[in-house]
Amino acid sequence: MIINLGADHAGFQLKEHLKKYLQKKHTLKDWGAYEYIQADDYPDYAAKVAKAVRKKGRGILVCGSAEGICIAANKIKGIRAVPVWNTKQAKLSREHNDANVLCLSGWMLTKKKAEQIVLTWLKTPFSGEARHKRRIQKIRRLEWK
Repeated sequence: MIINLGADHAGFQLKEHLKKYLQKKHTLKDWGAYEYIQADDYPDYAAKVAKAVRKKGRGILVCGSAEGICIAANKIKGIRAVPVWNTKQAKLSREHNDANVLCLSGWMLTKKKAEQIVLTWLKTPFSGEARHKRRIQKIRRLEWK
């Protein structure tokens, strides 16, 4: 599985940490930021990662709050991005929603907590239960209306 990474300035340090943490066991594609630039804009990175995820893999996005980059990513058809603050949410977002983009806060998560969330999210499969499939289908029908 390819993991697509992206972050703005507020998530840059955490993204770089996660990139080093994950690169031993996963295939990664870094979509930027490639350096700390305070004037950059999170929608640019959200779009790059979301478009890549739509083709293949999953995505991890980081901004200050996790919220703005999540809103931007969800504008791309086929993306189910979720802001996650703990491992319980990470697990449920995969099991129930088949989330394909994980959004993290560069301001409010420690590196250790982010690692735990990412590992849980990556190892948790979609449950495939009929009720969850039905709900995802309803979400797909809402896209681009």
